[in-house]
This record gives sequence, C-alpha cells and structure tokens, in this order.
Amino acid sequence: MEGMTVDISILAAEEPLPVLPLPGELIVGIIAFAILLFVLNKYAVPRFEALYEERTDAIEGGLKRAQETQEQADRLKAEYEEQIAGLRAEAARIRDDARAEGTQIKAELRAQAEEEAARIKQRGEEQIAAAREQAVRQLRGEIGGLSIQLAGRLIGRELSDTEARRGTVDSFLAELDGMEPRQAAPARSTGAS
Repeated sequence: MEGMTVDISILAAEEPLPVLPLPGELIVGIIAFAILLFVLNKYAVPRFEALYEERTDAIEGGLKRAQETQEQADRLKAEYEEQIAGLRAEAARIRDDARAEGTQIKAELRAQAEEEAARIKQRGEEQIAAAREQAVRQLRGEIGGLSIQLAGRLIGRELSDTEARRGTVDSFLAELDGMEPRQAAPARSTGAS
C-alpha cells in the first residue's frame, strides 16, 4: 500500500493542475452559455410567464367568482328572509282576519239563535194564550150550562127564558173573572219563590 501512495504522489508532481480552464474552453463555454440563455429567454421564459399569468388569473378569477357568488348568495338570502318576513306577516294577518271573522260569525249565530229562541218563545206564548182563551171559552160554555142546571136545582125551577139565563150566566162569569186575578196572584207569588 505504501508503494501505491508513492506512485500517485509522483504522478501528481509531474503534471501541473490548472485552476483556470484553458482559454479556448472558456470561450466555447461562454458562447454555449449565451446560446442557452438566448434559447431559454426566447422559448422557455415566455411559456413560464404565460403559465404563471394563467395560473394567477385562474386563482384571482376563482377568488373573484367566489366573492361574486358569495355576494349573490347574500343578496338572495336577504331577499328570501324579506319574503319570509312578508309571508309571516301575511299569515298573521290572515290568522287575525280568520279570528275576527270567526268572532263575527259566532256573534251572528248567537244573535240568530237568540232571535229564533225569542220567536219560539213568542210562538209558544201565543199558543199558550190561544189555548188558554179556547179553554176559557170552553169552560165558560160548560160553566154556563152547569150554572144554569145548578141554579135551576137551587131555585127549584128550570130557567127556560134565554134572557134570564144569559143574565145569570153573565153575572156569574163576571164574578168568576173578578175572582180569577186574586187567586192567580198568590199562585204566581208562591211559584216565583
């Protein structure tokens, strides 16, 4: 191993190691580098710049479109909220109108029912009055005949004279009519308490 190290040292001492390249290589290297820069500036750099601009435009355009879409969504949301508020107000108005109409219908139905009840009561009172009057007429006719028979028995003779009979019946009925309100008043007062 020792021998090999010595051989390398001897070779290195015989050949000089230049730090700077030879002048011909330097000129060829500079010309090749200039051609490479020219080709890159002519063809590659414009393509990279175009791609960079496209990408920048796409990003900025995407951001702009996103912002426009957000603004449009905000406008639509505001419109929908406004419409919903209007619909809620409309629903409240319709509900209030329905309540008012329901109250009015109740009042009308109540008034109609009260009128019908008053009519039925009036009709009932009229029927009762007519039945009472008919009963009074019937009773007067029967009472008249019975009173004549009774009077004939009490007097002991038959009342055949129609004028006399009519006078007797009329006076009896007048007495009966005079007694009727007095008897009806206590009956009403006991019925009311």
